[in-house]
Amino acid sequence: MSNALLDQLPIATIRGRARIADRGQGDLGPDVAALHAAGWLNACLPVRHGGMGWSCEPAGSAPAFDALRLAGRANLSLARLFEGHMNAVKLVYLYANDALKSEIAATVAGGSLLGVWGADVPDDPVTRSGGSEAVSLKGIKQFASGLNLVEQAVIAVRTDEGTELWLAPTDERERADPAAWTMGGMRATQSGRYDFTGITLDRTSRLGVPDIYFTEPYFEGGIWRYCAAHLGAAEGIYEAMRDSLMRANRAHDPHQQRRIAECAIALETMRLWISRAAREVEAEGAPAGKAALSLLARDVTETNCLLVMDRAERALGTVAYIEGSLIERSCRDLRLFLRQAAPDAKRAKAVAQLLESSTLVEGL
Repeated sequence: MSNALLDQLPIATIRGRARIADRGQGDLGPDVAALHAAGWLNACLPVRHGGMGWSCEPAGSAPAFDALRLAGRANLSLARLFEGHMNAVKLVYLYANDALKSEIAATVAGGSLLGVWGADVPDDPVTRSGGSEAVSLKGIKQFASGLNLVEQAVIAVRTDEGTELWLAPTDERERADPAAWTMGGMRATQSGRYDFTGITLDRTSRLGVPDIYFTEPYFEGGIWRYCAAHLGAAEGIYEAMRDSLMRANRAHDPHQQRRIAECAIALETMRLWISRAAREVEAEGAPAGKAALSLLARDVTETNCLLVMDRAERALGTVAYIEGSLIERSCRDLRLFLRQAAPDAKRAKAVAQLLESSTLVEGL
């Protein structure tokens, strides 16, 4: 982690505030402001627009990976919002027109948090109608992370021609329903519903052509970003377990040493897999097949995060279940976050690529 910008985020302060946001006694607003003050929101922009190219340029993949890890260690809910911002900026610079790119550069430089909201309420999906100059939206997004914090979101809109991407304002509080988020984990993300009905967008707010969203290696290939956040959360759990054992003078017990070693191996396994996926998916001209690396890294991440949580809970016993503690909250958040986005289907896609290429994973 050699990028000096990585040291600017007050990890300990954010970690200290995490319990408040988790309990609904506050939100992640101060932490998003900390991301802006540290230069992290702006770092996601391309270098030519004043950023560091985090995740949108090949040279930015390594610091982006480390930033997501650090955010995950501090507060996985914040890391989720930061990953969404990073993804949104990347989609804009992949597919938007030049005017929109310049507009977003100015908006982000001013401290705006962006997001990507894809999931529809099943019986009221977001659709659009209208002519050549402007369109009107109808429908509701669910699992919209960062309600009342995300100011603009890249949203998926259903049309007869396919799925379109639009950049839409998301800053009207009366449209947001944070109470729709009733999960036990990732509470602080406020991933509720947002009603887009009646919002009018200029045609210049569209990103690319229908179904461009699913272009590889940037669609499934981008999974490496949230895997990096998962890794960071697991690293935080490991560090808390290790420090607790050392304070209690239990770290030299052979059973605890076995758990420490297993966790250390699991963390390094994830780091190697995810960092390779980030590097190769984000490389200039990366072929679509590189997405398989992220899909496999997701499987590795799930397996090893579950191992780390299990060993930490076994090592500490009931201490690991103290409500609101770093380990209890991190495990609760991580277990939920690991379950997103149809993991079985993603594994099947990775296997299809392995069968098609007839090579070992090192050859992908």
